[in-house]
Amino acid sequence: MSLPPEKAPELKQIIHNHLMKINIHDKIREVLAETVRDDTSSTHNQPLSEKDFLHALQRRGIIDSVMKDLHFAQQRLTEEEMQSPPKPATHYIDKDEIQLKKTNIDPCRRYLYFQVLGGKAFLEHLQEPEPFPGQVCSTFTLYLHFRNQRFRSKPVPCACEPDIKEGFLLEVHKDEIGEGSRMADGTTMLSICDPVHLVLIKTDTSSETTLVSSHVLDWRTVLSSTSGKTCIAVELMGVGSECKVPAGILTVSLELYPPLTETISPDIITTQQSLERQRAAEKDRLFLVYAKQWWREFLEIRPTHQSKMVKIFAQDENGVNRPVCSYVRMLRAGRLLESPRQAARFVSLLAQEKAPVVGSGVGKHEQWCTLLAFLCRGKGDCEDHATLLCSLLLGFGLDAYVCVGTKAKGAPHTWVLTRGTDGSVTFWESLTAHRYLHQAIDPDAPPLVQQPKPSHPYRTVGCVFNHQSFLANCQPSDAVELCIFDFQNQSQWKAMSEEALKSVCSPGSSTSLPPVPPLTAPSLDPAAASNQLELEMRYLISEHRKDLDLATVWDDHLSYLLSSALSAYELERCTGVSCGNEEFQDAVRRAVPDGHTFKGFPIHFLHRNGRRAFATSLRSPFCDEIICCRGDHVRLAVRVRVFSYPENACAVWVMFACKYRSVL
Repeated sequence: MSLPPEKAPELKQIIHNHLMKINIHDKIREVLAETVRDDTSSTHNQPLSEKDFLHALQRRGIIDSVMKDLHFAQQRLTEEEMQSPPKPATHYIDKDEIQLKKTNIDPCRRYLYFQVLGGKAFLEHLQEPEPFPGQVCSTFTLYLHFRNQRFRSKPVPCACEPDIKEGFLLEVHKDEIGEGSRMADGTTMLSICDPVHLVLIKTDTSSETTLVSSHVLDWRTVLSSTSGKTCIAVELMGVGSECKVPAGILTVSLELYPPLTETISPDIITTQQSLERQRAAEKDRLFLVYAKQWWREFLEIRPTHQSKMVKIFAQDENGVNRPVCSYVRMLRAGRLLESPRQAARFVSLLAQEKAPVVGSGVGKHEQWCTLLAFLCRGKGDCEDHATLLCSLLLGFGLDAYVCVGTKAKGAPHTWVLTRGTDGSVTFWESLTAHRYLHQAIDPDAPPLVQQPKPSHPYRTVGCVFNHQSFLANCQPSDAVELCIFDFQNQSQWKAMSEEALKSVCSPGSSTSLPPVPPLTAPSLDPAAASNQLELEMRYLISEHRKDLDLATVWDDHLSYLLSSALSAYELERCTGVSCGNEEFQDAVRRAVPDGHTFKGFPIHFLHRNGRRAFATSLRSPFCDEIICCRGDHVRLAVRVRVFSYPENACAVWVMFACKYRSVL
């Protein structure tokens, strides 16, 4: 009998519980004590071995009694059981478990084996008790990025000393043109200044994620080890307002495969790192001098420019001030995203959350995240969404820029702008994937001339930027509806030097800039996730109606028909084109007999938590009316569709429906 891998932990827990039940530890201690006493009283001086202890346990019948009492009944699952949601395991299981693949090791390539041996001093979890078997608990997950390679650890329960023990094989030469057949020597690897970017995420019991730490690790200390292996303690700092406070320590082992024949002196490595830091610091200093001069010139144009939203620098999660242009890169999604509009849909599925702060105060605490931290957490503020969407649109060949300004009521906001070759300007709202065509109002036009009414929610724009350009709005008014987005017109837009921006923002220009990670394909099975959530919804609806003393009869055919509507809704969100509605309406008319009434209510979520989704749905009076429907010959239907996107972002559509005989 073969055991599925996901059942192995449950089997171990069953055996452990049985051994505790029969008090096996005390029995073993008695046998061992008796064996030791017999040995001391005997004349031979041979030391006791493990084999002697096992023989003594077998002689006393301990092993036979354990095996005799331990029974495993193999049952044939009924069709109903196979369709029902699985019972929770008696311990924590990673639902998004990634199947490990065997990797072919190229003997001509150099590899870095990055091994995490455990964590300690996570003092925030000092008082956290050890979770009981079956108890749902908060977890830590470690994410890693190195030279276009991304990995993640299995989730482990949060603790003061979390049991994070994972190994990652990193290819030091990855996609380097012309160097595929050459083994990287010590000098070559010393020149590779790409760091290992570590991101630690905490996931609580309601599946909410929190960024614990974002750390950039220089791995080159291993080049000085004669054995090709070194062990270091990595101190992880907090993020945001806690970036100066340690979050915890990870013990990390670094090992080169194959090891270097000639190691590099630690002094040479230290000198190289020092030179890189000095070079980066000098570039940053020169850019700061240039930015101050540029800002003075901008203020001299008009005194009112002081109040415009011109943002040159932004703080990342580690409290490092970086030019805003460095947050944007040309990002290609390969086969994961097929069009710019699908890219906008993907970005809008990442939840919005402002940077958390301790205490309250007036004004917004701003924190821009590095791309890896944003993707791993799966949520961020409007700046994170806008920079990611701009990067993806640039990858699709569009002339895209991030706009910094305000929306209604003067609230600070960022969004994306694209310019067409015909001069058209389109605004993209990164939080919703909505698109707006910009038509400027002519303030000098006669009063009787009809002016276009703005459809967008944006009020003012202070500056625009992408990975190569930074332009400040120096038009008389910064109102979006009056703005002309002709960036070549120097009387309307003041541009920064592209050379100055390139010196601090281009890839590889500074060691302080974390490399941009690639997007990862979804590991989620949409069909399985849809079935699981739909079964959970059916159960919750039945229980809710039972509390109201109402019977629940399901119409499976009607439930199936709702699929086409949900598919059309997602297609419309992706492309902006509505289709398939006529077929859905015709199918429903055929499924609902004469004299019956049909009611349907679709709702959209960004998560797969059934209870949260059901509670949210009940707040809508339309949905509550369907779920609590009373009448003659009432039949209920529910359909769930989960659409998966890169980074396991998902669009969840749920449609509740009912049909009943109309009685006047």
